[in-house]
Amino acid sequence: MSSTATLPVIERGGYRFPPGLAHNLPFYIGRKPWARIGRPILLFEHLAKIYGVAAHYRMMGTNIVFLNHPDFVQEVLVTQYSSFIRERTLRRMKILLGEGLLTSNEPRHMQQRRIVAPAFHRQRIAAYADEIVCSAAAMAEGWEPGGIVDIGASMMQLSLTIVARTLFASEVTDDVRAINDETNAIMGLYNLLVLLPKLESYLDWPLPGITRFRKARAHLDSVVYRIIGERRANPVDRQDLLSMLLLSRDEDGNVLSDEQVRDEVLTIFLAGYETTANALTWTWYLLSQNPDAREQMHAELDHVLGGRLPTLADYPNLPYTQQVFAESMRLYPPAWAMGRQAAVDVELGPYRFPAGTHVFFSQWMIQRNPEFYPDPLRFDPARHTEAAKAGRPKFAYFPFGGGARQCIGESFAWMEGILSLATMAQRWRLDVLPGQKIDVQEKITLRPRYPIMMRINARNP
Repeated sequence: MSSTATLPVIERGGYRFPPGLAHNLPFYIGRKPWARIGRPILLFEHLAKIYGVAAHYRMMGTNIVFLNHPDFVQEVLVTQYSSFIRERTLRRMKILLGEGLLTSNEPRHMQQRRIVAPAFHRQRIAAYADEIVCSAAAMAEGWEPGGIVDIGASMMQLSLTIVARTLFASEVTDDVRAINDETNAIMGLYNLLVLLPKLESYLDWPLPGITRFRKARAHLDSVVYRIIGERRANPVDRQDLLSMLLLSRDEDGNVLSDEQVRDEVLTIFLAGYETTANALTWTWYLLSQNPDAREQMHAELDHVLGGRLPTLADYPNLPYTQQVFAESMRLYPPAWAMGRQAAVDVELGPYRFPAGTHVFFSQWMIQRNPEFYPDPLRFDPARHTEAAKAGRPKFAYFPFGGGARQCIGESFAWMEGILSLATMAQRWRLDVLPGQKIDVQEKITLRPRYPIMMRINARNP
């Protein structure tokens, strides 16, 4: 990257690029510019192949720059953090999530983070370990040798059970199912939310997709606000995340409003439910395709656990299981892309972008880059030893983002993923049924496009 800084530059429309990139202003996606709109990963792969580490294009009148190098990610998320705000996609999510941690800008975001942080303190989330193991063990107990499961649906159910117990201190009640169903309905309209120009102006129109969205959001709000009201009427600390939010105080000592609690509840629900479920789904799939890695993980589980259920104390003694989970999130990162919008004119190495430019970078792309991961499609948990990580740029691996906005629930997600996997994998081995089509679906998180059916096989350690 640094060598390009000495090249002569061409400036056009407020943008500055080395000559090799100047011709793609504006960029046109082949003969069918809409062909890759619904498959952003295909678009990113195309841009990386043709233009390398940076490419500019226009979509619906919006200037977008795709960045494809860890150094750029560090510049945007850390070094020049204050020069960027949330880009349009996440701002659109305010229609659902309000001013939660995922969507808010500074200085509100930092204030919110300080308020919410105690709910994710190490000692607090440690108390959830038993709930995670209990939930995973109950699912494993219900499986039978030779049975067939849709692993994506199973991991969604497991994650829903865990989020119900840790967020609401309850089982999967009708209320929790309603939150889940309506959130899924809204996520099904993701492309509409993201791509429709001036969507906010049409929210009252009787259009089919918009009408479904309004009904889902109204039902979602009625359920969440009722739960909040019931909790305020009986203010007992139930040792769950919702109790922590209701007990939190802002800098002036005021409790959070119902609206603020609602926004954070939905943000935690979406971020903590979908991401871990998808990470576990792809982990089971990859283990079935890599029996040597699976056997090594099983050997570690047998040695450390000896057939008993894991506890939080076992977590540091399962390094290979952690590496397996990390490698799964390298190849199939639940958060597969991120974006920001330049609040001021920005310079990144030899490039200059004017204020208002949207920038995107993708965990899917960078974490599969052969410059940082030789033979990048090969599943190799050893890539995540401390020595291996030290040899790569910091942002060659960033499944939970980075900088001031790094996912506040990262420690919880790691704990949930590792303990769930350890609980179930010491008893069962899952094998993908042959003849299936495996592909990804790029929504807010990286879901399987089609069900992944797996056969349950008992282990005999």
